[in-house]
Amino acid sequence: MAVPKRKTSRMKRGNRRSHDALCAPAYVEDKESGELRRPHHIDLKTGKYRGRQVLDVKEEA
Repeated sequence: MAVPKRKTSRMKRGNRRSHDALCAPAYVEDKESGELRRPHHIDLKTGKYRGRQVLDVKEEA
């Protein structure tokens, strides 16, 4: 079994853990509908992506 020869320093440990922090997902306002959506994702209200109709939107019952 591999055993570390030396104790990992606080700096090395902190640098490794620096990418583990949680961040809130980014949202952008859609130009056409004004709804908030994730960047590079389909707008689920209109079914459009980059100005093209990609999804058929179902009517709400």
